[in-house]
Amino acid sequence: MGGLELEGVTKAFGASRAVDDVSLRVEPGAFLALLGPSGCGKTTLLRLVAGLERPSAGRIAIAGRVVSDPGRFVEAEERGLGMVFQSYALWPHMSVAENVAFGLRVRKLPAEKRRRRVADALAMVGLDAFADRKPAQLSGGQRQRVALARCLALEPPLVLLDEPLANLDAHLRETMQREFRRLHRETGATFVVVTHDQAEAMALADTIAVMHEGRLQQVAPPQDLYAAPATEMVARFIGRGALLPVEILEPARQGRAPVRLAGRTLVVRSAAEAAGPGRLVLRSETLALSDAPDGVPARVVDAVYRGGFHTLDIAIDGVEGALVQVASREALASGAPVGLAIEDAWALPA
Repeated sequence: MGGLELEGVTKAFGASRAVDDVSLRVEPGAFLALLGPSGCGKTTLLRLVAGLERPSAGRIAIAGRVVSDPGRFVEAEERGLGMVFQSYALWPHMSVAENVAFGLRVRKLPAEKRRRRVADALAMVGLDAFADRKPAQLSGGQRQRVALARCLALEPPLVLLDEPLANLDAHLRETMQREFRRLHRETGATFVVVTHDQAEAMALADTIAVMHEGRLQQVAPPQDLYAAPATEMVARFIGRGALLPVEILEPARQGRAPVRLAGRTLVVRSAAEAAGPGRLVLRSETLALSDAPDGVPARVVDAVYRGGFHTLDIAIDGVEGALVQVASREALASGAPVGLAIEDAWALPA
């Protein structure tokens, strides 16, 4: 199995840094997602790992072997990686089996070993009966499976996936997500996937690295990213959390700290090391309307019927320009006063 180590990796295009001083360690057998908005540098970082781009600075090691540093650069074809592209990149004139065997022929594997690898890879992705078909005779999901089989036939220690599900419809994406998870378990290889879709990243990966403007923002399991974002960018991007300005009154103790919001003192989850200005991260599922006296005073801005319930846009009194969303069984008129119960929240320093 092959792990991945990046140390101070930078890629500059003129004065612009597409990847800026990225250091990251991926354990052997892990499934990592590189996640971020378009233009954040995630695809460039994947291409640097693959050897399709040369870094401007830094060190890259795969399975303990240094493939790029200031004194050396191992070409892509010599890194022994598997890569699945968004476009599938299948040869239209070749059969499914011939496409899967292509990389093995390039590596000059003996014919019998090549035949066995192709059969095993096609069986793994459920396409044994399609070996003689051409790509044009396959659905989009089947073509994606062929591209994956071609990659797995090489038995690579590291599999790189560049937006592999972007061209599939919603149903096929869910099916292929299950397939990727199954194949990751069965092969034991290290998988790295690039995606801009946070739901896809959370469904696939055991660790997510969030990028923004070429830099890593946070690397953590999906649950930790959602519950305890390290930066405002991560808080807004993951789960589309609402951020409200608060005053952190004391440093966190045992993972909790008192904060001041709209004249009320709340004790919330936090890792703040000092008192001062902060941001309170709220998720809609941890908010509810309340008649209790300690409810945070607020008012309804808008209500949208969602089928069985309404989504209410709520503005908290005294907090300028911040809206939170709450699910409600009843529609409330715009401007109606309400109390807001905050069942869980995370405070981070501003």
